[in-house]
Amino acid sequence: MKYLSIMILVLLSAGHADAQSKKLQKATFGMGCFWCSEALFQRLDGVTSVRSGYEGGSVANPSYEEVCTGTTGHAEVIELTYDPAKIKYDDLLEVFWKSHDPTTLNRQGADVGTQYRSVIFYHNDEQKQIAEKYKKELNDTRAYGKPVVTAIDKASAFYVAEGYHQDYFNKNSNQPYCRLVILPKLEKLEKVFKAKLKPH
Repeated sequence: MKYLSIMILVLLSAGHADAQSKKLQKATFGMGCFWCSEALFQRLDGVTSVRSGYEGGSVANPSYEEVCTGTTGHAEVIELTYDPAKIKYDDLLEVFWKSHDPTTLNRQGADVGTQYRSVIFYHNDEQKQIAEKYKKELNDTRAYGKPVVTAIDKASAFYVAEGYHQDYFNKNSNQPYCRLVILPKLEKLEKVFKAKLKPH
């Protein structure tokens, strides 16, 4: 009887853990250098984790050096886990589109190459539909004055980037790149998306 009670408890807790994991969802975005992207999305309320990595290429387990050559086909991306009860996918897309230039093909500022392309890797049909609808609206209203070239692709193998790329801004905020490139983006985020940020 005691054994049966333990088994029931184990099954119930496993079911609860499964329900917890179902609540959280994944989103994957490429918008230039993943150091910038990670720093922005880490600050959003409802985003529980952000990992920098590589996706959309043809080589298994690529290194940063390989991806930088532009020959592996990977984009620098962030894979984030979020709670849709706190932040909607539409909100994540709004931050995505307002935090980089989605009209420049394979380029963000001084970063040039296919690894810096603007791309959304969708994890289900709902994400695909929302992203396509949003992109169409941006183009129909000529929101940027030029066509949005963001690719919308099915999520494929995601490879976590090397350890020194993770949590980069928080660990290296005094580096010139962080001060000159990432900090202005964070300041813009504070102004435009104040209501969506985690409390300090």
